[in-house]
Amino acid sequence: MTVSRLRWDYVALGDSLAVGVGARQGYVTRYAEHLHRDTGARVKVVNLGVSGQTSAQLLHSLRHDPAMRKALGGAEVVTLNIGLNDLGQASGSYETGTCGGPQNEACLREAVNSVEEDWDAMIEEISSLRSTEDTVIRTVGLGYTPRVGKVFEPYVHEVTRHIATSASQDDIPYVEVRLGDEGISEDGLHPNDNGYRLIADRLAELGYEPLYPR
Repeated sequence: MTVSRLRWDYVALGDSLAVGVGARQGYVTRYAEHLHRDTGARVKVVNLGVSGQTSAQLLHSLRHDPAMRKALGGAEVVTLNIGLNDLGQASGSYETGTCGGPQNEACLREAVNSVEEDWDAMIEEISSLRSTEDTVIRTVGLGYTPRVGKVFEPYVHEVTRHIATSASQDDIPYVEVRLGDEGISEDGLHPNDNGYRLIADRLAELGYEPLYPR
C-alpha cells in the first residue's frame, strides 16, 4: 500500500487532557496532524476521552463498553493518558485532613495502588484487542507530570515509574512530559495550547512503528 492510500483510525483514551480542556486544540488533534503530516495517512480520530475520568472508570469502559471495544478493535493508532484525577481526588482529601492513616496519607497510597493496578489491567484489555505488532500504541502516562509539593512528590514519582516500567515490559513506547508555567492554562491544571503542542510533539518523536515506515 502506498503512503498516499494509507487510512488510519486513531482512538484516543483518557481524561480531560485527551479531551483538550484548557486550549483551542488538545494533544489528540495535534498528534493526528503529526500522523498525517509525517506519514501521509488519512487519519480518522475517535476521541473517547472523558473529562474527570478516573483509571477505574476507564478500565470499566474498556471491559464493558461495546462501542469502545469495537472502536479499539479496528484502530491502527491508540493513545492513552489517565490517572491525574485519581491523584487529584486523593490530594483533595489530604488537604482537608480526611485522607486517613499515618500522617494523613493513607488515601494517597491507596490512589497510587489503584492507578497502578488499573493501569496494568487497562493495558491487558487494550492488548487483547490490538497488538503492538500491527498497531501504533503510545502513552504519555498521566498526560503530563505535575509539579507537586514534597508530600505528594514520592507518590507521583511512584506512579510514573510504574507506568514507565509497565509500558516498557509491554513494548508500548512511553514519554513523560513535564510542563513549565508557559505550558499550563490559567486554571493551573490543564495544559494550554503550548502545553498540548509539546505533548503531541513528544508523542510524534516516538515514531510510528510498526506501521510506518514499512
